[in-house]
Amino acid sequence: MKRATVVLFVVVVVITGGIAVHRADAAQDASFSKYFPAGPMLYLEAKDFSSLLSDWNSSPEKKIWLSSSNYEVFSRSRLFLRLKGAGDQFAAAAGLPPDMDFASQVAGTRSALALYDIGNLQFLYITYLPSAKSLQTQLWQVRSKFEPRNAGGVTFYVRRDPESQKEVAFAVAGDYLLLATRADLLAGALQLISGNKDRAIETEPWFAQTVSAAKERGDLRMVLNLEKIVPSPYFRTYWAQQNITDMKQYSAAVSDLLRSSKEYREERVLIAKNAPAAESDAGRNAVADLIRFVPENSGVYQAKAVPSGDACLQLLETKILAPHFGPTPASELAPQVQLASGETGQSSDLETRIDQPPTDGSTSAQSVSALQQLLSKTQVLASLQVQATDRDPAGVFVRIHSAVALVAASDWSDADLRAALADFVSPSFTASGLGISWQQKSGYQELDGLWPLSVSVRGKYLLVADDPALLEKMIAGLDRKSAAEPARLIAGFDHARERTNFKQFFSMADRNAGSEGFSSGTREPQFFSENMASLSQVFANISSEKILERRDGDKILQTVTYDWSK
Repeated sequence: MKRATVVLFVVVVVITGGIAVHRADAAQDASFSKYFPAGPMLYLEAKDFSSLLSDWNSSPEKKIWLSSSNYEVFSRSRLFLRLKGAGDQFAAAAGLPPDMDFASQVAGTRSALALYDIGNLQFLYITYLPSAKSLQTQLWQVRSKFEPRNAGGVTFYVRRDPESQKEVAFAVAGDYLLLATRADLLAGALQLISGNKDRAIETEPWFAQTVSAAKERGDLRMVLNLEKIVPSPYFRTYWAQQNITDMKQYSAAVSDLLRSSKEYREERVLIAKNAPAAESDAGRNAVADLIRFVPENSGVYQAKAVPSGDACLQLLETKILAPHFGPTPASELAPQVQLASGETGQSSDLETRIDQPPTDGSTSAQSVSALQQLLSKTQVLASLQVQATDRDPAGVFVRIHSAVALVAASDWSDADLRAALADFVSPSFTASGLGISWQQKSGYQELDGLWPLSVSVRGKYLLVADDPALLEKMIAGLDRKSAAEPARLIAGFDHARERTNFKQFFSMADRNAGSEGFSSGTREPQFFSENMASLSQVFANISSEKILERRDGDKILQTVTYDWSK
């Protein structure tokens, strides 16, 4: 298997920061969690870390990524420099560099790593590695530079860098190897291995509760103590999703990655701090029902159970009715002044009004309330949003089409819906009522102006789209049966279909006066068309991604499936 995952990449980056040795009387395939002292914020365990590392090193994804714009930007990021600094400190303490050769030497089969301090990268690593291989590692060869100590009847070695005060400790015993960046962590692990009843990670409630809720152990398992991770300033700074508020509602999580030749599947369990409000079976069944409206050639879709009236209004507004409206985001840059020959202005500038605030593009309160009141008094069981891109006939421009479907507990009022939608959009499109009259099409209604807003009401189903062709494909779903299972959320992304259009679209949108000269290294890569597009190219063999979310009491269960094209 020649592929690697983003999760695997993170593991490689962390583990190349340091390693250690251990002895255990457990079988090779047993979990190592009982040998880790209590207190970590993250625990990683692999069935065969050596195989995972080999797959990554031999994968085309690694080769492409290292030459990509995404890696170029990452290699100059603050996070990368901090990791490099931690690697340099490890090298000074251990007397050898923590490079990929070193990682390959100490990578055994069953392996586990616990992270105790995210800021200082303090961790403990244990792996099953035959003693003959352990004695051939660079770490063992330089043991004379270390101070010998003893814990649990096993000799281990410690070395401290006098400048940074960073420690590296390791031990080899039998067919197990341990490595740590704190001597007390390594000593604690050896005490647990010898049978000492010191407190282990398995005795901590957050760990025991999370692992007991997990399903099949994957090729790679990650257990997170979110009570410790989320408040950390490092997490708040470097967490890419920046959804800190959402993460605060969970106390712990576990994720298992299971690999096969054509599919990677991630099984997640998130433990909520407080039991969420009860959900009706009708909402979950409605989500499964709406999936039949998703066209085969859709790029992105998401169905959610029991959305609020405000959420439905926001969905319609941002995806279809007024996607370009809203206040301009506040700039984080100081304004620039460009002076040529000393001019400070022109005579035409006297016509510029400075006594009136700029228009914010918002709609009137009357039009907003008309649609909002209609949605708020209707019991919506589930919502679906669908988006897809296509090229114009000349193949130059990429157009983005969106559609929204809402299923209610009772039938919609066709006349009231069309009146509310027309009132909502009219202030932005007409001053005399032109172009906002509805005309009958085959199976739906469409505005008679230049903007192709289309609506179809079929009993309890409401479908709205900004593209008639997309709406017709969704209407065809009425004759299909849904194969989806009830869930609180179902989503999907067709990477194979959308990646080329993504790059084409942002190659035009990102273009500016400074777009030339990238090959000579005179500028930063454009964020979307070069940075993100290159990351998409790295994982070009991932054809699609699907997400299924369910709930079981205080546990949120998520299944994320990545389909590989080859």
